[in-house]
Amino acid sequence: MNSLKYSSGLMSHSFWFHEFRTVVKLREKGMDYEQIKKKCIEENLVGAVKEYRALRITNYIIARVKNMDDRLVELFCESDMPTQKLINLITVIRTDRLFFEFLYEVYREKSIIGTGVLEKEDVNVFFTRKESQSEDIAKWKDTTKKRLGSLYLNFMVDANLLTVIDKKRAITPPILDVELERYLLANGEDAIVKALTGEN
Repeated sequence: MNSLKYSSGLMSHSFWFHEFRTVVKLREKGMDYEQIKKKCIEENLVGAVKEYRALRITNYIIARVKNMDDRLVELFCESDMPTQKLINLITVIRTDRLFFEFLYEVYREKSIIGTGVLEKEDVNVFFTRKESQSEDIAKWKDTTKKRLGSLYLNFMVDANLLTVIDKKRAITPPILDVELERYLLANGEDAIVKALTGEN
């Protein structure tokens, strides 16, 4: 994970759970990525208004699915919806170092100390700290950091790591599916397990 460069590329993304599930199931049926792309565009399986947008979204989702080996595809297809949403999130943080660090350094820490909510101020503190650690992040516009922070929070709500109650984002760490946890640990991704569950 530390070998990845910090990126703001996630700003172009959404959680896209239903679209992600469609692509994973097409892969599970044995289609290759070119076939999947063609089907998604021709049948507008991602629900985009314009074809160029459908192509962009499809490419983003295929990039996520390429982070899944056959076992994770199998796990996804066997799992309930909350676990499927977590797997979607995992495919994102596998290639986005900054979002992973936010989960590990902010979400996990607040879970461990028992803080009940995640505030926008926590996001601001995180980015201020990262600015001092990375020249690249220090050069980003404030609007970029603000949009990324909002996106992180939205992704976490979509993956059920946060639950909005009375306009506050309550920290709700998931209980990982046993098979998913075993898979991550076997792949040396114990840090992802800790980031998601708030384990020490």
